[in-house]
Amino acid sequence: MKEFNKIACTEELKAILAYWMRDMVDAVHGGYLGRIDAQDRIDESAGKGLVLNSRILWAFSAAYQTLGEGEYEVYATRAYDYLVERFMDHESGGMYWMLDHMGQPLDTKKQIYAQAFAIYGLSEYYKVSQDPRARDTAMDLFDAIERYSFDTVSNGYFEAFDREWNLLDDLRLSDKDANEAKTMNTHLHVLEAYSNLYKVTQDQRVYTQLRNLMELFLDKFLNPKTYQYELFFDEDWNLKSNEISYGHDIETAWLLYEAAATLEDEDLLERTGVLAVQTVEATLPFFDTDGALFNAGVPGQIEDKDKHWWPQAEALVGLVNAYQLSGREIFWAQAKKCWGFIQQQLIDRHHGEWIWGIYADGSQMQEDKAGPWKCPYHNGRAMIEMIKRLD
Repeated sequence: MKEFNKIACTEELKAILAYWMRDMVDAVHGGYLGRIDAQDRIDESAGKGLVLNSRILWAFSAAYQTLGEGEYEVYATRAYDYLVERFMDHESGGMYWMLDHMGQPLDTKKQIYAQAFAIYGLSEYYKVSQDPRARDTAMDLFDAIERYSFDTVSNGYFEAFDREWNLLDDLRLSDKDANEAKTMNTHLHVLEAYSNLYKVTQDQRVYTQLRNLMELFLDKFLNPKTYQYELFFDEDWNLKSNEISYGHDIETAWLLYEAAATLEDEDLLERTGVLAVQTVEATLPFFDTDGALFNAGVPGQIEDKDKHWWPQAEALVGLVNAYQLSGREIFWAQAKKCWGFIQQQLIDRHHGEWIWGIYADGSQMQEDKAGPWKCPYHNGRAMIEMIKRLD
C-alpha cells in the first residue's frame, strides 16, 4: 500500500485522469461519453449529463493548474467546447439537464445544482484559458440563478425549474432525495460555484450572494448542538427531515472555510475554522474500523453503513483540513486510515478509476464506474487538495 503523501496522491490523480482520457472521450459525437458500467463496458447510447460534463471540465482545468501537464488543458478545452455548444439553452437561458448521446436536448429542466456545477467548471476553465467567454457564460448562469431561483421573500434558492424557468412540482435532484423546496446539497454547491466565480470576477454581486450563502449555512443549515448540517427544508425553512449525510457534513466543513478565505473575511474565517474542526470531530464516530466513512443516519443511529467512494474522498480533505487548523493528531491518523481503505477497497488497479463503493457486508457495489453522478470530481479534487496540502 502506498504511503499517504504528495507523491502517492500525484500518481493517483494522474491515474484517475488517464482513465477518462483513455475510455471516456466520444470520438464520434463529440465531448465525452455518458456511461461506463461496473464491468467497464462502454454504453455508447447513454445520455450526457450536465453535472458530469461540468465536473469533467473542472477536473481537467484544476489538474492542469496543479500539475502543468499540457494534455489536461486539451481535455479541459474539449469539455468546455461541448458544454457551451450543446448544453446552453440560447432561448431561455441556463443549461439543459441531459442530452442524448448525439448531443440533442433530452431533458431540458433547469436543476439549480447542475447550473452551479456549470459555473464551477467554467470559472476553473477561465483560470486556465483566460477566455472571456468562459467567464461571461459563468456570469450569465449566475444571473439566471439569481433571477429565477433566489427566494427574495424567505432567502435561499429553490431547487428545480422547467425549460422556461417555471418551478417544478418534482424538485428532487435524484430518487434518493426528499421532494422539498430547499436543500443543503444544492446550496452547498451554489456556494462552491460562487466562491470560484468570485475568484475570477471580483464581482460585488457575487460577493454579496456568496456571503449570504455563508450566513445561511451558519444560521439555517447548521445544527449548533451537533455541529452537523440539516438537509431538507420547505420554502419557509421548516425542517422536513432528520437525516444526516456524513459525507456532506465533512465536505461542508472544509468548503465553508475555503469560501470564507475567498471572501477574505476575518470574522467568517475564524468562525468557519473553528466549525470545520468541530464538524469533523462530530463525524469521527461514523468512521468504521477499516477507516471508511459510513453513508448516512439519523441522530443517535447509523442507518446506512454502505461506503460510497465520494464520502471517502471528501473525508480525506476534511480530516487533513481539520488537522492543519487544529494540530490534533487524531485527524491525521484517521486520514491515513481512510487513505488505506481507498487504496485497498476502492481503487480499481486493473481497469483504472475507483469503484462506486463497498456494501455493509463487504461486497463491491455494481454501480457505474462513470456516469451522470460518477466522475473525476470528488476523487480528483481530493488528490489535488492533498497535493497542495501534503509535503
